[in-house]
Amino acid sequence: MFNALVVDKNETDGKTHASVRRISENDLPAGDVLVSVEYSTVNYKDGLCVGPGGGLVRKYPHVPGIDFAGTVEQSDDDRYKTGDRVVLTGWRVGEAHWGGYAQKARVKADWLVPLPKGIDARQAMAVGTAGFTAMLAIMALQAHGLQKGDGPVLVTGAAGGVGSVATAILADIGFEVAAVTGRPEAEEYLRGLGASRIVPRAEINETVKRPLESESWAGCVDAVGGTMLARVLGQMKYGGSVAAVGLAGGASLPATVIPFLLRGVNLLGIDSVMQPYDRRVEAWRRISRDLPLHKLEDMIRPAVLGDLPQLGADILKGQVKGRIVVDPNV
Repeated sequence: MFNALVVDKNETDGKTHASVRRISENDLPAGDVLVSVEYSTVNYKDGLCVGPGGGLVRKYPHVPGIDFAGTVEQSDDDRYKTGDRVVLTGWRVGEAHWGGYAQKARVKADWLVPLPKGIDARQAMAVGTAGFTAMLAIMALQAHGLQKGDGPVLVTGAAGGVGSVATAILADIGFEVAAVTGRPEAEEYLRGLGASRIVPRAEINETVKRPLESESWAGCVDAVGGTMLARVLGQMKYGGSVAAVGLAGGASLPATVIPFLLRGVNLLGIDSVMQPYDRRVEAWRRISRDLPLHKLEDMIRPAVLGDLPQLGADILKGQVKGRIVVDPNV
């Protein structure tokens, strides 16, 4: 028997409730590989799945947790053997499939990636889906021509999970980073990650009638969407790219096509859920190389399974800074 955070649904009133329970390996879903989970983390999707109503969950009881890292305990797949260090993000694990908020998880081998040398399970979960997505965004910007010396790179929602890792990586590999935040108390934290400029959210969060403004940003990692993304598109330098990774500010895009037609701006959609295996391996390789681990430590907030219902609510309200690392074994 081992501990797991289980979300269940009351059939009478339709309300969900999350609690730490004891379950067995027999309760786990079918899969090729049994992993001893060392750490997980908290993402926006986790907040939706843990919170009232269950969010993205369709079948109960359910174990959330869209990320986990740990050690292979048993494997029916030749690619993995007992003792291998692995990491999982995406593939709708924690949503449609049981996830990492437990001491053990059983999943398909196709969903796993070997954890690269130089980064341990705790650090991998300080990265998690948020940091993995940030790395994919940076890789996409560079593939579309972004180079050091082109000018400042804007990071919106910079104090959040994606923004924190993006800021740290971009600064470490030599880019000038302008970090957008609506929390003045986060300025010292963001400068510690490497941001050279802090942009108050109020300065960039409103639409303007002009489809084009002064060319300000060579690139952008946007975790907000909505009106902020529309505004940023009109401020991009000629040929610049925006990597869109989130929609905390809304799913609508009140923009015009003018930035695309007159400045050749690129809007790059970043999906981290269904990325193919080779791309995942490359992203984790880049993370282990380009993310300064001492800055990663500054992002970490430790947690245990019993903290998750409250943390799920906090992240939905935008009240989580940095990266929460969950130890299911405490």
